[in-house]
Amino acid sequence: MKAKFALAMLLLGAVAAVGQQAAQPKIEKTSAPYTSPASGKLMFNTYCASCHGAGAKGNGPAAAAVKGGVPDLTMLAKSHGGKYPSMHVYEVIKGDTLVPAHGSVDMPVWGPVLTRVSEGSNAELQQRLNNLTAYIGSLQQK
Repeated sequence: MKAKFALAMLLLGAVAAVGQQAAQPKIEKTSAPYTSPASGKLMFNTYCASCHGAGAKGNGPAAAAVKGGVPDLTMLAKSHGGKYPSMHVYEVIKGDTLVPAHGSVDMPVWGPVLTRVSEGSNAELQQRLNNLTAYIGSLQQK
């Protein structure tokens, strides 16, 4: 009787483990599509919202697959004494300031991606970085 109970518990545990693995979303890695460098909102929705969410609260559809969670970008100013850290955000997006989540297999460093999308044009890259940084700044909670 004890052996049957132990076997049943083992099978139940295996089924539960498989169920948990199935619930984990998969991140599909594809090439970044071209977007207009003039629209920070369009770039955010195209490149960032899958993890950060359309409202930048860290609740995008792929957020559950990111180890350690995805930060709420609307709280950056609040967590920096009420001042939006635009230079820091710019450097993180570009890849000059390392953020573990951006350098892992979960999330790319966006500077090289935006450089490729800009076809190597430094002026377009700067426009992209400035407009994306400004858009994230516009989402800050007061």
